[in-house]
Amino acid sequence: MKNNIAVLPGDGIGKEVINEAVKVLKAIGSVFDRKFTFQYGLIGVDAIEKTGDPFPVETEHLCKKAHAVLFGAIGDPKFDDNPNVKVRPDEGLFRMRANLGLYANLRPVKSYPPLYDRSPLKNNRIKNVDFIVIRELTGGIYFGQPRGRSEDGFEAFDTCKYSAGEIERIGRVAFGIAQKRNGRVTVVDKANVLATSRLWRQVIKQMAGDYPDVNLEFMYVDHAAMNIITNPAQFDVIVTENMFGDILTDEASVISGSLGLIPSASIGEESKLFEPIHGSYPEWAGKNRANPIASILSAAMMLEMALNAPGEAELVREAVLASMEKGLITGDIDPNSTCTTSQVGDFIAEYILAKSIDDVSPMTII
Repeated sequence: MKNNIAVLPGDGIGKEVINEAVKVLKAIGSVFDRKFTFQYGLIGVDAIEKTGDPFPVETEHLCKKAHAVLFGAIGDPKFDDNPNVKVRPDEGLFRMRANLGLYANLRPVKSYPPLYDRSPLKNNRIKNVDFIVIRELTGGIYFGQPRGRSEDGFEAFDTCKYSAGEIERIGRVAFGIAQKRNGRVTVVDKANVLATSRLWRQVIKQMAGDYPDVNLEFMYVDHAAMNIITNPAQFDVIVTENMFGDILTDEASVISGSLGLIPSASIGEESKLFEPIHGSYPEWAGKNRANPIASILSAAMMLEMALNAPGEAELVREAVLASMEKGLITGDIDPNSTCTTSQVGDFIAEYILAKSIDDVSPMTII
């Protein structure tokens, strides 16, 4: 079976980590006789420099025709806080999410025994942590209108807006995933202050009757932020709005030890996109130092969620764990490590190539 993958390396370290994810997918293809076609597209700074558009129409068409999209990162500091810049790379990211209808962002957070001592948190707090954050991705303050600045430049405003339909849509994703896991959903909001959060509570409560096997709770975002650090093992499925989900998952990266370990999937009615949650980190670009594991684990999510290949996905995760057990970790996890991006990718790909289909037993991440 041929699987058409749209590959958008993007900016900064995105190019390097995507190279390793593709390397691992090619190894999977060899072991399982699965045919991948990788078609590359422009996005972000390269797209602006070559076409003037951070998300060209050619890239959009490429994504819509593919079985799945593998995406790196976007952004460059030369575009930050520069009032003379007319087109910014992040505009391409937001437009890609909107145009592909990627309304649900799934970010699994887990701790890895070989890295327990690498986390800034105590071992007893992070032991056996395994939860997933479902972030609404195309609404809220990142997309709300109106937004802008006053004519004199001394005032700025953004609008946070949600409809009942948007909330119900993401809620069904969260309840459905909880039914496949441990049957617990935590809705994170700020209902004591925000009207949008009160609408979230109203809609989710109305939906709960359709899922009697799922235990539902609500938690203010400030309390959730504290509990993710003090007692993260209590969570199973967290569902929340766009900005809260963005912030909380970055915070949760301390559990595993690095942003470079957390993958994600963004799904819509037709398109599915997979990416590491870290940014473009231009300071490390081109140095072969970036952690490719989040990108490789994103490829594993793609295998499972978009390509119906849970056995292949589990083999990738097994190989990732083996690399951690061997101490093949990059400098974001261990500042004394000299292990390179490509060395981690090489080990994981070679581990996969050394396996056979009979060695693999399928599991699921959600």
